[in-house]
Amino acid sequence: MTATRSRQTAQSPAPPLPPFAPPARRTAPSGRPEKPYQVPKRLGAAVDALYTTRQTRLAIQAQVQKLAEREALLREHLIATLPKSDATGAAGKLARASITSKRVPQVEDWDKLYEHVRKTRDFSLLQRRLADAAVTERWDAGKEVPGVGHFTAIGVSVNKL
Repeated sequence: MTATRSRQTAQSPAPPLPPFAPPARRTAPSGRPEKPYQVPKRLGAAVDALYTTRQTRLAIQAQVQKLAEREALLREHLIATLPKSDATGAAGKLARASITSKRVPQVEDWDKLYEHVRKTRDFSLLQRRLADAAVTERWDAGKEVPGVGHFTAIGVSVNKL
């Protein structure tokens, strides 16, 4: 059932835009419309393009990771510093920050929660997601998991020569 739902979702067309909304246009930094990427015709050139594109993305991701770490450090500093002062927040030249809080559910007794879900049939308390590793482990052991199908995900493996 899950595999069928995934395929149906993938094949479902996106809802059309209202007739009055112009289609979104991608623009280059110059302000002119961006040309769509042209895939190389030769397979070897396409492989090399995939490799260099992935390497570029990974380099940018490394920069993003460093920025995310700096952002987390600054966030932790503000969380630790602001409550100690009487201020409700702080402002710089570009932005204002204030501390927010919200209640986040955390399971303290899984057995009690599962029993409650079984009695009330209130499955909305749980997320509908399989633990891939657990299912694969059972399949590898020759066990079937009732109600679980599969589909084959196709990917591309690229390795530097």
